[in-house]
Amino acid sequence: MNDDQLLRYSRHILLDAIGIDGQQRILEAHAVVLGAGGLGSPVALYLAAAGVGRITLIDDDTVDATNLQRQIAHVEQRIGQLKVESAREAMRQINPGPRVRTLARRADPALLDECLSDASVVLDCSDNFATRQALNAACVRAGVPLVSGAAIGFDGQVGVFDTRAGSQHAGPCYACLFPPDAAVEEVRCAVMGVLAPLVGVVGSLQAVEALKLLAGAGRSLAGRLLLIDALDMDIRTMQLQRNPYCPVCGQPGAA
Repeated sequence: MNDDQLLRYSRHILLDAIGIDGQQRILEAHAVVLGAGGLGSPVALYLAAAGVGRITLIDDDTVDATNLQRQIAHVEQRIGQLKVESAREAMRQINPGPRVRTLARRADPALLDECLSDASVVLDCSDNFATRQALNAACVRAGVPLVSGAAIGFDGQVGVFDTRAGSQHAGPCYACLFPPDAAVEEVRCAVMGVLAPLVGVVGSLQAVEALKLLAGAGRSLAGRLLLIDALDMDIRTMQLQRNPYCPVCGQPGAA
């Protein structure tokens, strides 16, 4: 780190759990963020502010007036602009240091495999079940931890799915909790609504978990799911178990 970086990231360096070594790992890391909307906005801004060396943003949507109630990376002047480009502009205004790659494309398996080939952590800020499943499968194939977030109405959830520990002691993947063939009713903000700051809370917690993983700090949410009921302000965690028969991360013939 040079003198400017030592000054910029001094409040991280002062933390015993991060220090110079942890911040250096953050600076050398590559984070892939799928989605540049309500969750992706705080994720992208905080990862950039924290100095993550490379950040890949994937989203094929454009900024709409209805996004501005909660998607804080975007402003009225950028309505109609690609969300990834709008978010990159906001990130650069906070910190010009990180190298930000933008992909205004649908996330298919081939694209995900290419993006995750050298990723340090992946953050799921998408809004549909099929995309979440595709991203989870790509993370399992690549051996990269996945930080997942979701928010609708007044309810939010955050989880870390990390299968890197080996076949016998690995944590569950997203498909262990939500089987790919499950019947899922898609719910979207356009129909159900969402409390504006809730996506900020969930996205910020995703950024916290990602930075902890990158710095090697503390205990991650792996094996647990954080549930938020913002209407009653009830926050709790539930333990998760790996499914030995999971079609994504399970072992054939596992007992």
